Amino acid sequence: MKKRSNHMAYLMGIDMGTTSVKTAVFDEALQEKMKLTADYTLDSKGDTVEFPAEQYWEIVKGEIAKVTAELKIDALAIDTQCETLILTDEAGNPVRPAIVWLDNRATKEAEAIEKHFGRQKVYEVTGQPEVTATWPACKLLWVKNNEPEVWAKTKRVFLLEDYILFKMTGRFVTEKTLQSSTIYFDIKGNCWWQEMLDFIGVSKDVLPELLDSGIYVGDYAGIKVTTGAMDQVSGAIGAGVVKPGIVSVMTGTTMVIFTPSEGVPAYDPASIVPCHYNYDGKYCLLSWSPTAGMALKWFRNALCEHFSFRELDELAAPIAPGSDGVTFLPYLCGSTMPKYNPAARGSFTGLTTEHGRGHFVRAVMESIACTLKSNLEYLSLDVSEIRAMGGGATSPLWCQMKSDMTGKTLLTLKNTETACLGAAILAGVGTGVFASVEAAAERILTNKVYKPQGADYTECYARYCAYDNILNV
Repeated sequence: MKKRSNHMAYLMGIDMGTTSVKTAVFDEALQEKMKLTADYTLDSKGDTVEFPAEQYWEIVKGEIAKVTAELKIDALAIDTQCETLILTDEAGNPVRPAIVWLDNRATKEAEAIEKHFGRQKVYEVTGQPEVTATWPACKLLWVKNNEPEVWAKTKRVFLLEDYILFKMTGRFVTEKTLQSSTIYFDIKGNCWWQEMLDFIGVSKDVLPELLDSGIYVGDYAGIKVTTGAMDQVSGAIGAGVVKPGIVSVMTGTTMVIFTPSEGVPAYDPASIVPCHYNYDGKYCLLSWSPTAGMALKWFRNALCEHFSFRELDELAAPIAPGSDGVTFLPYLCGSTMPKYNPAARGSFTGLTTEHGRGHFVRAVMESIACTLKSNLEYLSLDVSEIRAMGGGATSPLWCQMKSDMTGKTLLTLKNTETACLGAAILAGVGTGVFASVEAAAERILTNKVYKPQGADYTECYARYCAYDNILNV
């Protein structure tokens, strides 16, 4: 077993994603000491997406064993995907496979809930502007309607983090950030929404005890275990997005913008921006676009298949801001926010014979920067700083472009596993290693700082908005 330096506490963060579990260990200075990844494959068929609940636990247990063979761990916490549902008997034995968050079978149940309550009421209580088949309330109603034998055996309703906490500590508990997209949790009252529970036929007795994030729950294998957070909240904590004015932007396949909020915005029937319960008892907004890094990858695969992403940067770098009049709308998978239009499609406009590969590449990159700017404007936030994560954060050109486009300082981070780090911070808070999440966040190490350099994107953004108004209808 490795020795620890200066008797610092070692904190483990476990990030349970859709198809992998990432585990990382940090010391009190938030220096990464170890990192592991375990991949798994979901059972998917049409709208049905499942996974054996026991296998989630076996994977986590195995990863913890690998870590503890090398390091002595003081505390751990978990972050997970939000809407994965696990139903068990009284003893915690699963009565069916887990219904993964991606599962869309409960379409009729979602329609019934929306018809009964209406979108506005659901939003005003839960912060969710849409009623979709992925929400646990809809999944529970589906099981009740379609699997009566399973329903009769169900004595405990878990989400994924809850289930792992139960397996570790024997306690039937949950935390509020995870529950804020069930649509049966009242994010203003910090309690279960009884009216929704009555409609779907669920008793509070089968639901776990509600706790805050970063609360000590129990011990597992000599390690103190605390509550964690939903994946996006944990990632934001790990990025240091813990006070107003700082937002995070994850540019991977998609783009996700996370921002803290003091309150729940007023209902807007045209908006699909969800408001979630945050780790601190306040709120957070999640805005996203389905096409970000995906657009650049699509362009490379279709037209520049022998180029690396670094070489694409080199093609785009000499081109002037605005791509000499070329504009790309990145709606290869439709448009979500700030304008919801699943029928929207991508397009290049403004082409002449003088345009080459570099113009196309730069136009694609600029389109994502424009999408970021339009979302920040839509959210009407006073933003002072952007924390950049994901594959897009590795491109200096793209980072500088986003800084110039938005007029905001943009920072990249030393640690790329921000969700694991956020969970580790919550473990430290729950066991007294850190006085608070905010105090711990002061120790998060940034990598590069990009400040606006005066590049003028006024015309570029105006063209983007004009074409968006014409073509995204």
